[in-house]
Amino acid sequence: MAEQVWIAGVGMTKFARHTDRDVPHLAAEAVRDALADAGLERRDVQAAFFGSTTQGALQGQLMVGGQIALRGMGFERIPMFNVENACATGATALHLAVSQVRAGGVDIALAVGAEKMNVADRDRAMAVFNGAFDVSDPAALTAALTALGGAADDAHVGERSVFMDIYAAMARAHMRRFGTTQRQIAAVAAKNHRHSVHNDKAQHRKEFSVEDVLSARALSFPLTVPMCAPLTDGAAAVVVCGRDGLRRLAARGRSVRVLASVVGTGVAHPLEAWEQHIGRLLALRAYEQAGVGPEDVDVAELHDATAFGEIQQSELLGLCEPGAGGAAAEAGVTALGGRLPVNPSGGLESKGHPLGATGLAQVYELVCQLRAEAGVRQVPGARIAVAENGGGFYAGEEAVAAVTVLGA
Repeated sequence: MAEQVWIAGVGMTKFARHTDRDVPHLAAEAVRDALADAGLERRDVQAAFFGSTTQGALQGQLMVGGQIALRGMGFERIPMFNVENACATGATALHLAVSQVRAGGVDIALAVGAEKMNVADRDRAMAVFNGAFDVSDPAALTAALTALGGAADDAHVGERSVFMDIYAAMARAHMRRFGTTQRQIAAVAAKNHRHSVHNDKAQHRKEFSVEDVLSARALSFPLTVPMCAPLTDGAAAVVVCGRDGLRRLAARGRSVRVLASVVGTGVAHPLEAWEQHIGRLLALRAYEQAGVGPEDVDVAELHDATAFGEIQQSELLGLCEPGAGGAAAEAGVTALGGRLPVNPSGGLESKGHPLGATGLAQVYELVCQLRAEAGVRQVPGARIAVAENGGGFYAGEEAVAAVTVLGA
């Protein structure tokens, strides 16, 4: 029988432009806070999984980033594993830590994600996104985006990463098929920026109206700047434990159950076959593993690298019907106080998106929610939470995705 797994502690830095801090310093803060939250010591950790996607490209730390960051904190002897899985890196590190504990290999494991994306040369930072699709066949990317969203003549609208073009093409496909509007996408962004005002760890804490979002600088249509995640520095960490590890905790009642943790890649399917999308397939696996359904979910953190991403994932995870995600946001269903709050943290658009830390930051928020420790952002009575974290691009969808289901 597989070992049950709990989250014992969480920690994260403020997400921001940390001009005076490097990856090891950011990671150390998140790890110290996660251990303190769990009531554990460094010596209690038996394995560590360290996620970072940009450290090699931006700091030249091409190898052993985790060993350097964590041994610098005093971690010794334990196995350490470096994880890279595009924007799903953080959730993947957590999945590996959970798997190690569930298999009975260790009692207590640590998942960490950290990035320093704001560097002096902004072009270098933007260029890292060009490595998250098949670089051996760039024509395939162009063909896929044209098939999804049609030809777009918007090269003149200003600097952006290639993933804003990718999300824009996905959004235009959704608009064409379901009638989703730019205003509905703006409603998601406005909602998430409103949530972020109450999150002192968010990079941006400014409220935007729907009209503010629509009138902001345009990127690839239908996206504007407030609909998109910024470049962010930061770190997050999660401590997971099995039953024996749980006995060591003084405050066992604050532990949160990991009901499901799945990571996967897609299957070959027509671009319009939404029911075969990687997010949908993984959600079904996660719900089966957790023994719950989307109707049981009380709060969600979804990968909104753009506001459209939240619409898409809310539908793929079954939190609303296909094509209904935009209308749900416009009607307030997914806002705090609504039937199913999504991204109460402010999401990636405003909280920030330090790639390797993002999935763990989602879990940080959901653990706070399930413990009823989220303050003004609290979803009353939250018992079941779901996170979706995806990244890269392949054949019309994310190259990798992860779905995590947690229970109080």
